[in-house]
Formats: sequence, C-alpha cells, structure tokens
Amino acid sequence: MGFDPLYLGLVVLAGLVAGFINTFAGGGSMLTLPALVLLGLPADVANGTNRLCVVTQTFAGIWSFHREGKLESRALPAIAAPTLVGAALGAWVAAVWLPRDWVKPVLLGTMLAMAVAMLVSPKLLAPDAGEERSLRERPWAVLGLFFAGLYGGFVQAGVGFVLLAVLGGMLRYDLVRANALKLAVILVFGMVALGIFVLADQVEWVAAGVLAVASVIGARLGVRFAIDVEPKTLRVVVFVLVVITTLAAGLR
Repeated sequence: MGFDPLYLGLVVLAGLVAGFINTFAGGGSMLTLPALVLLGLPADVANGTNRLCVVTQTFAGIWSFHREGKLESRALPAIAAPTLVGAALGAWVAAVWLPRDWVKPVLLGTMLAMAVAMLVSPKLLAPDAGEERSLRERPWAVLGLFFAGLYGGFVQAGVGFVLLAVLGGMLRYDLVRANALKLAVILVFGMVALGIFVLADQVEWVAAGVLAVASVIGARLGVRFAIDVEPKTLRVVVFVLVVITTLAAGLR
C-alpha cells in the first residue's frame, strides 16, 4: 500500500508526540488515530495499527524507567492483577451489554472529574515522593485499580490518566513512579489487544512500523523529561493534558 509522504510525515510527528506525552501522562492516541485515518486507513484498521505503537512505546518507557531505578517491580503483580480483571470485565460489558454511544459520556465524565480534582488539589492525585503506600496498607485501593481496569476495558482512551489517579491518589506514588507502574499495566493491555487485532487482520504493518519507531523515540525523551523536570511543573503539564484530552473528546 502506497502512502502520501506528507501524511506519512504527520504519522511520524504524531508518533513522536504521542510517545512523549503517554510516558508521563496520556491521551497520545488522540493524535495517532486521526493521523492514521488521514493516511488513508479505515477506522478499524487504524485502531489495530495503533496498538503496535502502544506496545513499543510502553516497553521503551518501562525499560527507561527501570534503568533509572524508578520502576517498583515488586509492587507490580499486586497492582496489575485487579486491573486486568477489571479490564476483562469492562471489555465484555462493552461488547455485550452497553451501546457504543455510552463511550463518549463515560470518557468526558471521567476526564472532567480528574481535571477538577487536580485543579482543586494538585497533590491529591500527584503527591510528592516518599508517600507511597502498599495494597496491604490500603486494601481499598484494590477497588480503585479494578475500576481503572474496568474503564480501560470499556473505553481505553484516557486509561493512563485513570491509572495515574489511582496510583497517585490512593497508593500515593509520586508521578514518576506512578507513570512507570502505569506503563507496565498498559503494556499488558496493549499486548492482548494487539494480538486480537492481528488475528482479525486489522494491522497495516508498514504504517504500524513507522509509528512504532517514532513512538519509541518519543517515549525515551518523555522518560528523560519526567525524571528531570520539577514535580510541580510535571503536575501542571499533566493537568493541561487532561484538559486538552477532555476538550478533544468533547469535540469529536
């Protein structure tokens, strides 16, 4: 399949930016999906093609956070388990029970609630380093992780923001460590989803490869930014991206 060089360049740019912002916030698919559609891909193939860059950028981000000593590996299994159970249930509910026109209200309502919470109390969802709590200390956080998975299985878009809210607001991880754990959970989501789209023959591999390479570069830069920037500045950036995601979803 031949592609217009101009639109292929837009895909590269979208991949770079998406990989960068997804590493410490979320909402990158709001850029990559429209870029793939502009490239000429049908919406379902664009959705499947986008999943490869989700996997590659999250893997690159996890590796970079791990090398910097920011990934809480020991906490990951306990955090991932309720999230993945919720994701499976959310995907089943979305496929069997609820109509697709529920997706937008759920996305808008969740993003708006997060924006308000971060505006009223920035440290509520993004605490300082050294405040971490385990699931043994805060067992009710299992429900929050389950809800994050439920939301991710149902909506997917913006799930990174929801995971940050739970990991920061309930388990009190600072934004850097919360993002590292967030990426690890999303990597599992992404691998399962990519496998499904591959089996359905809904991945355009040339476009997927270009987007994947660009997103990996963006993710490496995003990790460097997240680690080097002041926590207060990172909170402001995440808040701005939540607002932008909310506005973008509302205009779709």
